[in-house]
Amino acid sequence: VKVIFFSKTGERATPAIRQAARDYWNYATFACVLWREEEFSVWWNTFGVESAPAVVFLKDPGLKPLVYHGSVNDSWFLDVLEQNKQQELPQLRSLTSEELGCDARGYSRAGRDTLTWYCAILAGRLGPELDSMRETMRRVQETLSKSSELKAASEDEHSITAAVALKSKRLTLSWLDGESQKNYCFFYLNIESSYETCGPRRVPTDVPRLFIIRYERNATEDTFKVDKKAKSIWEFHQQEVDPAAQLSVTYNGSAEVSQRVKTPELVPEDAEPFWSRGPQGLLSKSMGAKQKIQRTIIRIYDYLGDPRIGPALLLGALMSFGSIWLMRTQQNRSVQSSQPSQADNDVGDNLRMHLFYSLQDKLKPRERCRERNASKRNLPPSITDFEPKDSYQMPLSDSD
Repeated sequence: VKVIFFSKTGERATPAIRQAARDYWNYATFACVLWREEEFSVWWNTFGVESAPAVVFLKDPGLKPLVYHGSVNDSWFLDVLEQNKQQELPQLRSLTSEELGCDARGYSRAGRDTLTWYCAILAGRLGPELDSMRETMRRVQETLSKSSELKAASEDEHSITAAVALKSKRLTLSWLDGESQKNYCFFYLNIESSYETCGPRRVPTDVPRLFIIRYERNATEDTFKVDKKAKSIWEFHQQEVDPAAQLSVTYNGSAEVSQRVKTPELVPEDAEPFWSRGPQGLLSKSMGAKQKIQRTIIRIYDYLGDPRIGPALLLGALMSFGSIWLMRTQQNRSVQSSQPSQADNDVGDNLRMHLFYSLQDKLKPRERCRERNASKRNLPPSITDFEPKDSYQMPLSDSD
């Protein structure tokens, strides 16, 4: 159920409405809309809203919205919300399975004394196809309800007709989200084309399917009580038999009857949004580590079997290689742009070195002459520079 608040000022919801949204999170989704006069035709044609403030309740597809104009009183709003929290054609969930009687653990709307009861379930993924079938199922339920009111007095209480079974609460009509409750959906629609109805969307077309379950209570269930021993983590694959026997009939142009032994449990929905939960509510108390590991493994296998994973990985690889190529080309361009400047610098350095060496070559002869003159001037007189007056050449002997 969807609850929409229309206001002219766009003010936030009151604390009472926010608390109601938290308390009824399992049943309804809440939203606020700012009312504008230029959008009058849109809201009038869609929901039948004439002015603000107003409250709109959207329930089943094809059902006229419930519109309440005027200011909202907290107590009045809570009463109206309690009356309209359920859909006309109820949804089968873990929260409503026991209430609807679509539970293999032996629960029935008709009471504990009822041995046989039925549940007609419409399964499919959310979309226009499922909405159309839900509208048809709701009309069938209304027709059976009216006929049961007219003929309940004249017909037998234990009649097997659908109208009397619905009146006596032995028949329940509901719908199932095949995507979120894929294990439950695959269990009953064990056919080749069940991927068109259950699990993630892997095919372009969605095909809702109808199946009926007959539950038969075990008469010895209350007489003999079997002691249940705690299973270890290595024995989780050993499943027990449900207290109520089941026969399922799938309608796909012909009736296919099959017997079921152990029904998988429905996936529990979040009791409240993540942002409104405290630290103590982050971990589910009803789900242990074993169940979490199993759910993780099942999700991994589902992702591996999804045909979209191949194109997604290919697209990611192409994007990665493209980014690497782009980075390399940018680096090459930066290197090429820096090379001319380096060549200019090298030419300038060579020119400066050439000028330096040429100047050195011109200056060297002058410096050498200056060094020679300075060396000649500064040398001390030697004994060989002049001959003393009394010197003579000493003759040498032959032996010398």
